[in-house]
Amino acid sequence: MVTEFADIQVKAGMEQEFIDGAGRSKPKFLAFPGCHGMDLQRMIEDPRRFMLIVQWDSVAAHESFRASPDFSEWRKNVGHTFEKPPYMMHGEPAL
Repeated sequence: MVTEFADIQVKAGMEQEFIDGAGRSKPKFLAFPGCHGMDLQRMIEDPRRFMLIVQWDSVAAHESFRASPDFSEWRKNVGHTFEKPPYMMHGEPAL
């Protein structure tokens, strides 16, 4: 199992629009093969910054999602709110 971390900076005044778009997209993540959970955290110190956290079977499962129409819908729902492209990385348990 791997975890995707996407650090997303949202344009000023578009925070709720981003949250709403992420909410509309969540079922697409959860229904996708190899996805085991999706969470969105808003940073207290910078309310325009969010961390998208998604659990995948593997990096390959995430890459399959990124090549799918479901990813295109995610981007349609939220991409216009991005201040800059998200910074994304994958993690795996260390302990």
